[in-house]
Amino acid sequence: MFADLNQTNCSSCTCSAGNRIFRVSFMITLILAILLGNSVILAVFLGTKQLRTPQGYLKASLAVADLALGILVVPYSVYGEMTLLFTNSSSPQGASEVLTVGSWHPCYLVGPVFAGCTLVSISTIFLLTLERSIAILKPLHKESVITRRRTLLLILLSWVSSFFLAMSPIIFSNGGIVVEYNHCSRMCNYALAPASPSNVWQILLLFPAFDFSLLGGTLIINTLSLTTIHQYTRRRKLLSRADQENLSFSDIKAAKTIGTLTIAFTASFTPIAVFVVGDVLGYKWCTFSFFAFWILTSNSCCNVLIYSVCDQRFREGARQLYVTLRSWCCCRSSSR
Repeated sequence: MFADLNQTNCSSCTCSAGNRIFRVSFMITLILAILLGNSVILAVFLGTKQLRTPQGYLKASLAVADLALGILVVPYSVYGEMTLLFTNSSSPQGASEVLTVGSWHPCYLVGPVFAGCTLVSISTIFLLTLERSIAILKPLHKESVITRRRTLLLILLSWVSSFFLAMSPIIFSNGGIVVEYNHCSRMCNYALAPASPSNVWQILLLFPAFDFSLLGGTLIINTLSLTTIHQYTRRRKLLSRADQENLSFSDIKAAKTIGTLTIAFTASFTPIAVFVVGDVLGYKWCTFSFFAFWILTSNSCCNVLIYSVCDQRFREGARQLYVTLRSWCCCRSSSR
């Protein structure tokens, strides 16, 4: 069930064996980077006692969403590309029979997982921003407002609501929208079912509307927090001792880290939002769709780099994890 947005046969420059091998190599490298990077994030934030905080749980939730892409979404794209390569097919229909399991297509699992995990990432970044803003703007109320129980409930709500929204085009379109492997993006995407009304596509505008609402709110809250930090930095010599203790250096660094996460995710998500809106309006951007979807997917391996550069506690936890693994490996080798 491949769906090509603007062509039934790909050109030699996009469907040549060398081009497909390059794409497969890129996808496999991305899988390894996603799995390694987010496994380190989970090990550090959940394995280090001082990092098992509300902020740490939110970052772990973000890592789980990214891991799902590396475990399920990207490997299926590799399988699709390998199928096209070994069947020597230049049309979407050529691999459709191979990728369909009976009457069920795996894209009905992979597609909503990709959409749901993307929405989870956006909502989690929003919660991280909200948590840091409370710590910056209301430091005296931080401990009473931001509790572990509330954080875990918000994480659960984020996952449930995100996947409900991801499934809504299939549920509420009355069969007008299906999930197919897109021959342009090389991913499982929502597509218009045959003989369905053209206005059914409009339901997909829920995604960019929801995403940009949360991202817009996130950017506004980040701006308020960073403005407060800037004002504090200018006035810190005049602040009382108690005020200096309330607004800690770790809170300031964490707010800047979340700001960097927000900017990175917004930059990677914007192309796909533009593509969805353009597709609903009738524009067919095959090449652009490939870059849009894979730029967003590549963001899943970037968070570990941001934490490594901006978060000193994460670096210390990663260093401790490395020392522990090295000692364990040495003990195993010496016991032999």
